[in-house]
Amino acid sequence: MTRILYLIGLCALALPVWAAENITLKTGYTLAADRHEVSDGTVRIFSGDEVTEMPASLIANVEQVPEQPKAEAPVPEPAAAPVIAIIEKPAPVETTPLALALTAAHKYSLPDAFVAGVMRAESGFNPAAVSPKGAIGLMQLMPATARDLGVDPRNPGENADAGTRYLRDLLARYEDQPNQVELALAAYNAGPAAVDKYHGVPPYRETREYILRVLKSWNPPPVTPPAVKQEVAQ
Repeated sequence: MTRILYLIGLCALALPVWAAENITLKTGYTLAADRHEVSDGTVRIFSGDEVTEMPASLIANVEQVPEQPKAEAPVPEPAAAPVIAIIEKPAPVETTPLALALTAAHKYSLPDAFVAGVMRAESGFNPAAVSPKGAIGLMQLMPATARDLGVDPRNPGENADAGTRYLRDLLARYEDQPNQVELALAAYNAGPAAVDKYHGVPPYRETREYILRVLKSWNPPPVTPPAVKQEVAQ
């Protein structure tokens, strides 16, 4: 009786994964075993270190269970290669005086040659130029004008930008005048007050020569081809 109760207790256990046989008793219980032996009507059931004997008449069925393969440890996936960000260096910004003039001209929608001509007439493209009257830099901004425009006149980029902006504002101021460009250039050189005083280009030699220099730089005169000497037939 004790052996039967022991067998019933074994039946309540979960089947281990290493079982090679399932032995079903006539009572309906199933035992998991490594193997079994039959001798003289007695069955010996081997399960690990335990050996159980019972009459062969109690066995209803023996089913062979294929040995389950051992679960292999998962192979770790190779670590992803680190992503190396390729940072493209921005193209170098041209900071030559002429490049600054062209950049400002494009920004304020003025002709390149016009802005470059003003810069040439004002400073000769010299960012360190200072006039006897105190005008500073490429576009020869007076300190008061630079303050009004909110720039540092000794910074070439700010100087070129602010001077071109001021030139655009002067062109807009005289846009209804037939000689708009000459008035704007006169105001840039001598000041809007002088243009208002004389109701046009002031009679200052410096201002008039300044206007001519800019206009010639903007629209240079065509090159006249040399005259061809014609031979007179004798």
